[in-house]
Amino acid sequence: MKLIKYFLVSVLSVTVLVCCRGKEERKKEGFSYEEKTEESKKSVEEDVNNVVISGDDLMKFDKSEIRVKAGKKVKLTLRHTGKLDKNVMGHNFVLLKQGADLEEFAIEALNARATEYIPVDYEDQVIAHTKLIGGGETTTIEFEAPASGEYAFLCSFPGHYTMMNGKFIVD
Repeated sequence: MKLIKYFLVSVLSVTVLVCCRGKEERKKEGFSYEEKTEESKKSVEEDVNNVVISGDDLMKFDKSEIRVKAGKKVKLTLRHTGKLDKNVMGHNFVLLKQGADLEEFAIEALNARATEYIPVDYEDQVIAHTKLIGGGETTTIEFEAPASGEYAFLCSFPGHYTMMNGKFIVD
């Protein structure tokens, strides 16, 4: 019985060694794991404004001001750090054009459940917006930074705009 155990352990060990050796050879032959150079990382980072903003179950964004550079792409990630479902405590990020009335937009959004609280009649006042997300979810959008200036952002879920809003500043 002991002989069979030793035999099985030996066979298993040889199998593991052979499998591992095969993977290493494939790495050498066909695929490179080289990291991007610092120069290529910088050029990508310089062309994109990366923004991460979080909302929670207490109806608060973790940022009330966002600064980006004009003429660059904006990659905005919205995280819902809470636990409640989007039907109860949904969050989105809506960036309005200059001159748009934040309160008027938010009031119209109350009746826009079918379009995730982005009122169809006011879409021309929106630069960009995320989809509506619930607790534990994340969403990302990309858009071109608007012209230099100050813009308003908000969560358009009913009632949230009073606490979940801020300034989006383009330098």
